[in-house]
Amino acid sequence: MTVPAPKLPVSLAANPRLSSWVRFTGEGSVAISPGKVEIGQGIVTALAQIAADELDVDIIRIEMIRASTAMSPNEGVTSGSLSIQQSGRALRHACAEVRQRFLTAASERLGIDAALLAVDDGTISGPGNVRTSYWELADEVSLDHDATASATAKSATKRALAGHSVQRVDIPDKVFARPRFIHDCALPGLLHGRVLRPEVSGAKLIALNEEAARAVPGLVAVVRDGGFAGVVADGEAAAEAAVKALGKGATWSAGDPLPDEDDLAGFLRSQPVETDVVDTRTAATDRPAQTLRRQYTRPYIAHGSIAPSCAMAQWDGDRVHVWTHSQGVYLLRADLAIVLKRPADNIVVEHMEGAGCYGHNAADDVALDAVLLAKATGGRPVRVQWSRHDEMSHAPFGAAMAIEIEADLDADNEITGWRHTIWSNGHAARPGRAAQPALLAATEIANPYPRMISSNPPAANGGGADRNAVPLYDLPTWTITSHRLLTMPVRASALRTLGAQGNVFAIESLLDEIAALRGEDPIAFRLRHLRDERAKDVIRAAARRAAWKPQKRTGIGHGVGFARYKNMGAYCAAIAEIEGTDDIRVKRLTLAVDVGEAINPDGVINQIEGGAIQATSWVLKERVRFDRTRITSATWTDYPILRFSEVPTVDVEIIQRPEIEPVGAGEAAHGPVTAAIANAVYDCLGVRVRDLPITRDRIIAAAELAS
Repeated sequence: MTVPAPKLPVSLAANPRLSSWVRFTGEGSVAISPGKVEIGQGIVTALAQIAADELDVDIIRIEMIRASTAMSPNEGVTSGSLSIQQSGRALRHACAEVRQRFLTAASERLGIDAALLAVDDGTISGPGNVRTSYWELADEVSLDHDATASATAKSATKRALAGHSVQRVDIPDKVFARPRFIHDCALPGLLHGRVLRPEVSGAKLIALNEEAARAVPGLVAVVRDGGFAGVVADGEAAAEAAVKALGKGATWSAGDPLPDEDDLAGFLRSQPVETDVVDTRTAATDRPAQTLRRQYTRPYIAHGSIAPSCAMAQWDGDRVHVWTHSQGVYLLRADLAIVLKRPADNIVVEHMEGAGCYGHNAADDVALDAVLLAKATGGRPVRVQWSRHDEMSHAPFGAAMAIEIEADLDADNEITGWRHTIWSNGHAARPGRAAQPALLAATEIANPYPRMISSNPPAANGGGADRNAVPLYDLPTWTITSHRLLTMPVRASALRTLGAQGNVFAIESLLDEIAALRGEDPIAFRLRHLRDERAKDVIRAAARRAAWKPQKRTGIGHGVGFARYKNMGAYCAAIAEIEGTDDIRVKRLTLAVDVGEAINPDGVINQIEGGAIQATSWVLKERVRFDRTRITSATWTDYPILRFSEVPTVDVEIIQRPEIEPVGAGEAAHGPVTAAIANAVYDCLGVRVRDLPITRDRIIAAAELAS
């Protein structure tokens, strides 16, 4: 049998130059430059662990370099729980090859066989107490070479840091209030900008009286380019006052009508669509004894980051430097180049951390705002921070979904057929992926680009609206169909998990309903329909940890949910304990997760905890509200999120598998937790709520419908 030739990891194959990943500095440090970015998920710590392991240096020597288009490898976008899979694998291989190159050089200098040399904290030593170091050899060993497939990374048993909970390298700055977030950064000579946008959805600026704005003390410039208008001032207060004054002189066109928010399913199912049959499985089956037909919905969801989006930009002649918390610096640069009609090489986009990001929020939009306003400042940098109202009205939302499942059952209520149909906007309209830009201001300038209609990533990348729609369970037949809307009255793009949350909620809710019809324990029912032993293991682990199932108590309910993220990523099972006397309160969430090799177990737990808490907020509270003309949920009062006093106890068990390549954990918990809470509500109240969020009104409506 022919053994296939080894291949480079995907990110390393795309960025093979070793020096773009690893550099040794004269101060005894190692600069590691991944293309993925820190957005609160702890990725810089896990990647530092991987690099330190493969290079045999102390982790305190590792300096993690922020992603920049000026020097970093182009790893696309930080999304989809792919940082460990893509950047981690690339970095592990690159560092292994760098170590190999230095051992070869040390062998030549010391006259010792490389196989007899060892590395300890960057010092290379051999028999006879001969020694050198990475830093002594740095001038002799060029890393300006492309990676090859010849290097072999360490086995799991020889790694000192991977698999251990190393303290996060980004936390000290945040604890001691050292400027790390873009919101806290102040460049020399910094000015402040604000952009004027309409209250009515889709309205266009048709006239503007600038007189009142120009009278505001501290104003530096009023900027207008077609329907794009904004101000630059010497302080934030002046910028706020100026944009408010500018708004009083604005005349807007009529906007575009918005859907009926109380009939989103009807709206989604009535629009022109592009239809895709995602997957089919066929088998000979008897005519069903009955068919259950159920519809599940989720609303548009806002990112709800605590701090609004922010960016800085500075022009130098025909070149511009942008500081941003975008998840994809190269992709943003590509869109900026289109809008500015300048070569991409004239644009440097540098990442800085932002205070929360869960997909495609307004980070990229505000970057273009800053670039356009900075044109008017004669080379001084401009900082633009959106308001809470801007963030909740104009940033992309997670797409609303309507999901219908038909389950054919035989006389024993066993499943014989399954049809899963989705109606949704696409779940991706990120920058840098099309011939037209996806940035908000690009639709407002004098020669505007059309608003990009969101699409779905291909199935090989996990899909979009169809993510996790194909059952992991062993069912005899199924047909999975996705209808992507070709209209987009509400701006939609990537939100954490894309369509997985809605699909797992639907699948796991109906499975629970069928188990109840059979009088079968829902965990036993799931285990009986699974062949994947890793899937079974996380369900069993969660059940054992939660002591499933406690004796029934009035006002208390328990539910289970399970999924493997994208059907190829992390496995996660969740058990929810809820209290349902007045409002629904989630008291406890018990989760088990399998990410293969957990590089930093504490980091994995943090991600699962964070995802579980965010999912709880989505399930119980979050819903973008609008009337027929405008978004109305533009404040925390109108768009409530989970409060600290409402956060459940979250208990996480990791099934550590160091022999299996690691995958990400950031989006694994949302679907299972959503389903577990919904199923716990039924266990507690005897009511199936199929429309998110699960509020008191929704429970009453579901109870009335069932009676």
